[in-house]
Amino acid sequence: MKKTFSLTHPKLPLPRLVEAIKHEVKKYIKRERKKTLPDKVDFWDFDCKFGADEATSKVIHLSEINTYISEAESKQLDSFYLEILVKPGYRSKKATE
Repeated sequence: MKKTFSLTHPKLPLPRLVEAIKHEVKKYIKRERKKTLPDKVDFWDFDCKFGADEATSKVIHLSEINTYISEAESKQLDSFYLEILVKPGYRSKKATE
């Protein structure tokens, strides 16, 4: 998902619009995690970027998405860019001592 979300809407109030965006992101992540895994892949991992636009976006962790969306709301931005790309994830073995 590479998308620029607008935080302005003629009918919806801003808090409702922000909740709708968070729900859309959550639904996308859930849908991607349901897909069948290729052989020797342990889980689906995600590369995420967030910023005011695509050129100024920075890498963030998946768990920080809602925080950054709420921050964009508090800064009263007109729009923001969110990129979530799926990649195969591999578990690393813990070192035994």
